[in-house]
Parts: sequence; structure tokens; C-alpha cells
Amino acid sequence: MKFEVTILGSSSATPIFNRNPTAQVLNVNERLYLIDCGEGTQQQMLRFEIKASRIDHIFISHLHGDHYLGLIGLVSSMHLNGRVKPLKLYGPAPLLEIINLQFKYSETVLNYNIEFVATDALQPQVILDNQDITVETIPLDHRIATTGFLFRQKKRLRKIIKEKAEALNIPVEHFPLLKRGEDYRAPDGKLYRNHELTVDSDQPKCYAYCSDTIYNERYFEQIQNADLLYHEATFLHNMLDRANKTFHTTAWQAGQVALQTGAKNLLIGHFSARYKSLTDLLDEARGVFPATELAIEGSTFEVGEDLA
Repeated sequence: MKFEVTILGSSSATPIFNRNPTAQVLNVNERLYLIDCGEGTQQQMLRFEIKASRIDHIFISHLHGDHYLGLIGLVSSMHLNGRVKPLKLYGPAPLLEIINLQFKYSETVLNYNIEFVATDALQPQVILDNQDITVETIPLDHRIATTGFLFRQKKRLRKIIKEKAEALNIPVEHFPLLKRGEDYRAPDGKLYRNHELTVDSDQPKCYAYCSDTIYNERYFEQIQNADLLYHEATFLHNMLDRANKTFHTTAWQAGQVALQTGAKNLLIGHFSARYKSLTDLLDEARGVFPATELAIEGSTFEVGEDLA
């Protein structure tokens, strides 16, 4: 089952050359989920060959412009390109008012419905539960109401050992029962235990997306043992005062979050435009948590794959 994230943007409040504001696409079993939608996200999707028509769910962490100013353009393009299937949009309650106001004064009536789910920045809530994943909000501590998002795979059915099934001529109509853990009794009466014919599916993986936040341990318990943790790292630690004033995190602190929550791997992003090179940010985080990588535009990371 595919479970990977592609970075579309990793800059903070202002874009700079080669770095766009925040946006990511999560691919879960060939279903695409857009996480935040900063300015220029559409162009990044074209650049990295990600089809907007495949996106049915968009998650907006908060209402600072670098996380949502690309949304109206993307929603409009979906309309102009003939979309008719509904779009699920998750974000702070005022986001719906912003969208409605934009379309009111442009006299735009979309060809499709937006199904809006308001997020709560005070307590975690499950906002999506489908056959592949559940998605929970992560209440964060930023200047305005902000949530991260916790994506958890669901446990898959058992896998049939093809060679054994073929050797026993097991009817295909019995395969769903095997996948659900049932035994098989052959026509001659012999019983074959399920563990002889199947293997367990892979353990479910977890991706934790922590957008803008000051360092605050209140969300640590919820993101324990993430296979891949994305955490903002706007500044180097020598700018801790600035980070605290703006309710952001340093690269050193991001490493500490990963270390203290037992993350398997760490991605850092949301870099201040003051840093033309990101090497120092990477080195600082790796000094605390070696399995760290930069969220660079166009890079794809498989959730659960070793970065160390």
C-alpha cells in the first residue's frame, strides 16, 4: 500500500527563489490528499505532475496566508476544468466565509459541491475515516487557531500466499474469507489453518504533520511513535527569541520534538526566507535527531522508510 508524501512548498511567510509557501501531497493507496495550499501550489502541482482532479480532500492548518492563499485559485481551476465530483475541505470555520466571499463578488457558481468540515483547534478530533486511513487534528500553539493533522493507515487484510493457494486449487470465492483470517477445508476434508495459507499484512504507518507552532509539549502524546514526523523549523536556535515571539520552532527544537516523541524519521520545513542555504538548519536538527531530512520541493518520502 503506497503511503508517501511529496513536498510542494517549504518556505514560511514569504516565498523566495526555489522555495514556495507550504503545501504537500500525501499519496495513500493512489488517493491524493492536499495538506495546506500556499501561494503557487497549482504551479507546483503542474511542475511535479500531480493532477488536481485526483485530489478529493484538502486540509488547511490555519489562516495565515502562506498556508491557504493558493486555495481559491486551485478551487477555481478545478471548476474551470470541469470538475463535478464533490471536494472535501477541512479547516478553521472562517475559511468557508472567505471562500464564499471570494465567489460572491466574482459571481462564480461552482460546478461541484464543497463539503466543508470545520476543525477545532482546542481538542483533537477525527475528521476523516475511510477504508484506507483516519485523520485526526492536532491542536497546536500558534498566534492564531492552528491544527496539525495525524494520518493513520488502517490495518489491511491478510495476504494470501499465492503458490500455496494455487497448489491446493482453492476457489477464488474463498479468498476473501482467507484474507479475513478463516481456515480452509479442502474437498477431501483436510483442514488447512489460515496461517499456513496467508501472511499478516504490513503494520499500519502514521504520518504526523505539525505546521506552525511554538515548542509546546501539549501535543507530544498525540504524535508518539510517528513513522514520519513533519515539523516546522522556521529558525536556527540562535534566533530562539524571535521564534518565541512569532510562535514558531527552531531546528534544534524540532529535533527535540522527534526525539522526545519517539519518531522514526523527521522532516523539517517552513524555513524562514532569511536562510538562502538550509544546511545549517539541517545540521542543527540532526545534531539532536540524526534521522532528519529537509522538506525540499519535489522530494517524495515514503512514510516508514529509514532516513538515517
